[in-house]
Amino acid sequence: MRRFWNHAVAVARPEGGHAVLLDGRPLRLPGGAPLATRSAALAEAIAAEWQAAGGAKDGEMSMEEVPLTRLLGTAQDRVAADPAGLVEGLVRYAETDLLCYRAEDPALAVTQAREWQAWLDWAAAAHGAPLVVTEGLMPVAQPAESLARLRDALAGRTVEELAALGLAVPVLGSLVLGLALAEGRLAAEEAHRLASLDETFQETRWGEDAEALDRRARGAADVALAERFLALVRA
Repeated sequence: MRRFWNHAVAVARPEGGHAVLLDGRPLRLPGGAPLATRSAALAEAIAAEWQAAGGAKDGEMSMEEVPLTRLLGTAQDRVAADPAGLVEGLVRYAETDLLCYRAEDPALAVTQAREWQAWLDWAAAAHGAPLVVTEGLMPVAQPAESLARLRDALAGRTVEELAALGLAVPVLGSLVLGLALAEGRLAAEEAHRLASLDETFQETRWGEDAEALDRRARGAADVALAERFLALVRA
């Protein structure tokens, strides 16, 4: 896309909430609806990313330069249409939550128990959702009551919060870590470090792989974006 605007600004909408104007025209979603948010802080941040977009490439820009816009657009255009569908998709991550699967390698298993168990304990205490831990990769059934409690923990969230979780949880492979991030109990960097425990342990033995490092960096950026988006939505 080539930059076609000079000024991006956040404004209050007469009908409530906030929008972003590009040279006085509302920033719109692909379907035509104006992008809107209840958060003045998020609208300001989106205006800032559009003001900066295209500045480094002679006016050429890509949507990679406006990640907050993409995430709010996902919330408004997709999640709002079927929040229950996303909730069910997120609950499925709890059915095979990363934190529940411990390695057969004793050294790695000890590290996993030390780093992960506290967050499973937190899920049990904070959400009434104890999860079963197993060794190896064979699937283990999780208590239906625990899954129902985690579903309840998601069902009351806004579409913006669900969109952020929809970005972070697949990267983390853990609904427990995702909820801890969303509730401010874990910072994005630490959540991603915990989710990468197996990879980083293997790297100490076999060395680093450039492709894996690149993939992990992209994942870390997505989790950090989800954290920032949540903070702006709630500001």
